[in-house]
Amino acid sequence: MTATLVICGPPTSNGDLHVGHVAGPYVGADVHVRYLRAVGREAVFASCTDDSQTYVVTAAARLGTTPPELVAESSALIPETFAAMGIELDGFSPTDDGYRSTVYDYVTRLYDKGKFKLRKVRLPYGERSQQFLVEGFIGGDCPTCLADSRGGFCEGCGHPIDFDGLIEPYSILDRGEEISYREAEILVFPMEEYRERLIAFYEAKSSNWRPHALALMKEVLAKPLPDYPITYPVSWGLPSPFPETPGQTLNAWVEGMPASIYCTAWAQRNTGAGSPENDTAWRAENAARPVVFMGFDPLYVWGLVHVAELMAHEGRYALTDTLLVNEFYELESEKFSTSKGHVVWARDLVAEVPRDIVRFYMCLSAPEHARTNFSRATLTKVAGERLIGPWNELAATLAKLTAEVGDSQPLPVSPQTPSRIAAMIARFTPCYELETFSLSRAADLIVQYTDRLRQHAERVRTQNLDRETLSARLGEVFLQLRALISCSAPILIDLAARAGTEVRLTPGDFEVSTTEAFPVPVLDLSMPSTDSR
Repeated sequence: MTATLVICGPPTSNGDLHVGHVAGPYVGADVHVRYLRAVGREAVFASCTDDSQTYVVTAAARLGTTPPELVAESSALIPETFAAMGIELDGFSPTDDGYRSTVYDYVTRLYDKGKFKLRKVRLPYGERSQQFLVEGFIGGDCPTCLADSRGGFCEGCGHPIDFDGLIEPYSILDRGEEISYREAEILVFPMEEYRERLIAFYEAKSSNWRPHALALMKEVLAKPLPDYPITYPVSWGLPSPFPETPGQTLNAWVEGMPASIYCTAWAQRNTGAGSPENDTAWRAENAARPVVFMGFDPLYVWGLVHVAELMAHEGRYALTDTLLVNEFYELESEKFSTSKGHVVWARDLVAEVPRDIVRFYMCLSAPEHARTNFSRATLTKVAGERLIGPWNELAATLAKLTAEVGDSQPLPVSPQTPSRIAAMIARFTPCYELETFSLSRAADLIVQYTDRLRQHAERVRTQNLDRETLSARLGEVFLQLRALISCSAPILIDLAARAGTEVRLTPGDFEVSTTEAFPVPVLDLSMPSTDSR
C-alpha cells in the first residue's frame, strides 16, 4: 500500500502559533490524515520547527531576547499548541544531529552532482550594522505587485524577488539605517535549468490543484526563473559546508525539504516503524505520496524550488504529489500581527472554547480559495446557531424517545437506511480526498445532516407511534447518527470519542439489520476542551 507522507510547512520558531497559523495547513492536514486512517490507508504525519529563519532573529530583537532562547521557548510551545488543538502528529522532530546530518547529506549530494553554481550577486547592505540584509532582515516594495514585502519572495503575490529587487529597501532591525548594495559570491541553484520540467510537472497537476496555486505557477514559469540562493553571507543558520563559501550559512528555506524528509523518518521511528536511513520513506522506489499542506505565501519555494531540488536528485526521491494551499486567514478583517498585538493565540482560544467548536468554525470559515476572517463573536454566533443548537435539540429529542422504548434492546433498522447512509458518506468523502479537499464543505455538511436528523427525530416525536413502530424509526435515526458522527470525526474529534463511536467511513459497515441507542453527547461553548479528551 502506498503511504501518504503528510507535511506542513515547518512553523518558524519565533513564537507560539496563533489562530491564523493553525487554521489552514495544520487543521487541514490533521483532518486529512484522520480520514485516511478511517478508510484504512497508511499515512505518516510529521513536522518540526524551522529554526534557521532570519525571522527568528528579528522576532528575538523585538521581544528583547536572544535567537537561541526564542528557539528553545518556541520549540516547547508549538507541539503543546498542536496537542491542545487536537492536531495529532506522529512525530515532531527536534533540530538534532540527525536533522543536521540529513540537511547536509541532501545539499551535499546536489553539490557533488554539480547542481549548484558559484555566482557574484548584488545584495542589500546595512551601513550602520555592517552586515548583509537578506530575507527577513530587509523590507521594501515588491517589484511585481508593489506591496510591502521582505526579501526572497512576496507574501502578497507569491512572486520571487531577486537579490536586489526590492523597491525602496529598509532594514527590519533598524528602519533608519542607510542601505547600500555590495557584491558577494554565493552558491546558487540555477532554477532556469528546470523550468521546462517544472512546466510539464504543473501541466500534469492542472486538474487536481487549487486554481490560485496553479495560476501563480503559470505566471512565474512564463518567464526565466532567477537563481535561488543556497548560501548567504549572514551568521544565523546552519554553517555552509562548501569550501567556496567559508563563513556563510545555508539559506534557511533550503532546509525545508530535507527537514521534511528527516521529520518523516523521526516520526516513523517514534511509532516503531522507522528505518536506519533518514530518507528511506521519501525514496522513489518506495512509491510514497508526499503531500504538503501550506499557506499561499511561501508557494514559490515549496512549489518550484523544492520540486526542482527533488528533480535535481535525479530519481532518488519521490516528487511532491500535492500541494494543498490555503489563503490568508485574517483576524477581524486584518492580517494577524504579533508585532502589533493583533492576534489570538490558538492555545488561549481552546482553553476558553471546546476545541471541537474551534475546529468546526475554522473548517467552516477555512480560507480555501480567498481570504476569510476569524471573529470570536462570529464563532460564538455561527457555532451556536448552526451546530450547537440543532445538535443539542437532536440529542434531547433522542433522549426522550429512547426513554419511551427503553434502551436495553436492539433497534430494528429498515432496509432503506443503509442506502441513505451510503449517500451521506458519498457526500463527505470528496471533502476529505486531496483532489476535491474542502474543510468548509465538510463542516457545512455536518450542519446540513445534523439539521436533517433533528427534523427527522422531531417528526418521530410528534407522531404518537406505537412502541414497535417507534423502535423501528429510532433505529433508522440512531444508525444514521452513528454514520454522521463517523463522517464528522476528522473534524469533531472529541464528540466522536465521547460518543464511543468507532469511526467507519465504508458504506458496507452500516449494512446491518439492528442497531442500538446511545447517549448522544451534547455540545457546549462553555465546556473546556480538556473535559472532552
